[in-house]
Parts: sequence; structure tokens; C-alpha cells
Amino acid sequence: MAKAAVTRAVYARRRQRQSGDVIDRLKQWARMLKRDIVVLWLAARDPRTPWTARIVAGATAAYALSPIDLIPDVVPVLGLIDDLLIVPAGIWLALRMMPAPLIGDLRRIAEARMERPVSRGGAVAVVILWMLAVAVLARWLMR
Repeated sequence: MAKAAVTRAVYARRRQRQSGDVIDRLKQWARMLKRDIVVLWLAARDPRTPWTARIVAGATAAYALSPIDLIPDVVPVLGLIDDLLIVPAGIWLALRMMPAPLIGDLRRIAEARMERPVSRGGAVAVVILWMLAVAVLARWLMR
């Protein structure tokens, strides 16, 4: 009986470690995807980028950053699948069209931009402005 409990505990720890690995890999993949979107945005504006890669990079970055999708996210499964297929495929294609040294330079620039400190004061100012706008709108509607 005690041996079975130990075996179950070992398997539980192994499953927990494996699920943690999967979550860590997904987080890393998401960070790389975010960085590569910034890389594409930079590549679309960089004169060293070939014009065909510029078009693909610009279109992919615009699609990834746009609130409008080909298939709306409210459509149960298809709305998310288009983001999971179109964006990575566009990133892959655009990066294949660019020279490796240029990709390295742009990735360094993108990582430096992503490490910039976030302005908490700016965020507070935006929240205050939205609260004021809602208060003014509410007061206007109450008349």
C-alpha cells in the first residue's frame, strides 16, 4: 500500500513537472512571437529589407496588431485558429525572405525596445482621462 502511494506521488510530480515545462515553452514561444512581430514592423520600415520581404513583413505585422481579423474571434474555434495559423506563417515567410544578418540586427533592436520601462504615470493619466470622460458622459446623459 505504501509503495503504491509513493508511486502515485512520483507520477504526480512527473506530470506536474511536464505540465510546467509545457507552460514554460508556451510562454517562451509567446515572447518570441511578440518579439518577431516587432521585428517585422521594424523590417517593413528598414531600407535594408528587400521590397518583397517588406510587403510580407508589413502585412503580417499590420494583421497581428490590427483589432480586425479575417475570421472574428467570436466564431468559436475558427476565430482563434486563423490567428494561430496566419500570424506564425506570415512571420515564417517574412523571416525567410530577409538576410540573416539583418534579422539579427532587428531582433537586437526589438529586444531592446521590449525591455524599456513601462510608464506607470502615463497609464495612470490615461485611466484618469477615461474616468473623467465617463463621468462627463454620465452627467450629460442624466440631464
